[in-house]
Amino acid sequence: MLRAFSTAATGMSAQQMMVDVTANNLANINTNGFKRSQIDFQDLLYLKLRQAGTEVSSGLLAPSGIEIGSGVRAGATEKVFTSGELVNTGKPLDIAISGDGFLQVTMPDGKTRYTRDGALQTNANGDLVTTTGYQIEPAITIPVDATDITIAPDGSVQVTTPSGTSTAGNIQLATFINPAGLSSDGDNLLSETEASGTPVTGTPGMDGLGTIQSTFLEKSNVQMVTELVNLITAQRAYEVNSRTIKAGDDMLRNSIQIASV
Repeated sequence: MLRAFSTAATGMSAQQMMVDVTANNLANINTNGFKRSQIDFQDLLYLKLRQAGTEVSSGLLAPSGIEIGSGVRAGATEKVFTSGELVNTGKPLDIAISGDGFLQVTMPDGKTRYTRDGALQTNANGDLVTTTGYQIEPAITIPVDATDITIAPDGSVQVTTPSGTSTAGNIQLATFINPAGLSSDGDNLLSETEASGTPVTGTPGMDGLGTIQSTFLEKSNVQMVTELVNLITAQRAYEVNSRTIKAGDDMLRNSIQIASV
């Protein structure tokens, strides 16, 4: 069997994966805080028929070798942490992070997850939670009789009640030395891995952390035009690889016809 069959099959599989990644990016184009993924490809092993520099005759070295590759594979899907568009919602509990950093979220099992989705709400206890209901960390409780809520750029949450204005708590942000190493868990949440490194927490606006923009939400950083170009490119590459298989099949058929004469 021609090597081109298996080589082209790896190409088709890789392009199909690129379509899958692009489809997920497009599906989340309106997801708060979503970061698009890009797929990185790697070539596979090579059959080395002749090494570069091999002596082809007395004192004469080949300037180049003969190597035949065996295809391509997906090396990684990497999240791109560029900022999304900030949209003014007018809601006092909506916040966007302008710059680096993630909100911290406490899961029911006590573990911490991280998100750029700042669509916060209050639960039945007055706790600040995500739209799914996970409590943000450190926990902040809004008094029942609060008549006004203001979140400052440094993350301090000021509440006004009939008895006056006070600070209900302070939102902290976390950063990672390698945010691309964070694991996607769904629900707009990311989790720490050995590749991401341990989180460094601090006050918004300090030590390189971004600031909090109240009444704004950070939208997805997916660019429709870019994704459509990627989609068309993957489709065309898939077609070309399928034609390679057809070309190989035609070559085999011709060889069989010659042998049968």
